[in-house]
Amino acid sequence: MAQKYNIYINQKILIISSYVPQQIVNYQLIDVQTFDFEIFYHTLFNNNLATFLILTDKPKSFFLNIQKNIKVIEAAGGLVKSDEKKYLFIKRNGFWDLPKGKLEVGEKKKDAAVREVEEECGITVQSLGEKITKTYHIYELKGKIVLKISHWYCMKAIANQALVPQLEEGITEVQWFLKTDWQIVQANTYPSILDVLDAYKN
Repeated sequence: MAQKYNIYINQKILIISSYVPQQIVNYQLIDVQTFDFEIFYHTLFNNNLATFLILTDKPKSFFLNIQKNIKVIEAAGGLVKSDEKKYLFIKRNGFWDLPKGKLEVGEKKKDAAVREVEEECGITVQSLGEKITKTYHIYELKGKIVLKISHWYCMKAIANQALVPQLEEGITEVQWFLKTDWQIVQANTYPSILDVLDAYKN
């Protein structure tokens, strides 16, 4: 079965895949045999290219092997659909985003997803639906390489609620958008959020 993982590192992407994705251009093919993630990470920002591809018959195993050597943080969030068929987005640090946050100790992913949506948007979630996808983002925290795995879920809520952005989390705006207006979000968001919207089937 074909498998592909998009791992975002600032404005760059490392794709671990069993096939060459049709849409990618100007990429560097990485040698699987000599790959060392830490060396790759620290030389990444001196490379003018933005897209890097690892081709392997076992993408999942390869990705899990990378995770053994770096800190993994799990987060969860959601794409909320209203009874008026609108979708909830937040503006964080000047970019449109979806509400999400880190799991608390012992917390289930689904519970964290609902909690974070409610905290960041000031709403009450009516119901939790199916999982949409997972996204992967690598960054540095206190000099250590960290992989954040974000779990995304479908949710439903009533539109007629006061929207209260969680300012202490850098959120300045919460807004409902019709699906026909998603291009406004897509023009000013993160690549990982585009992945979530692409994976959403409803």
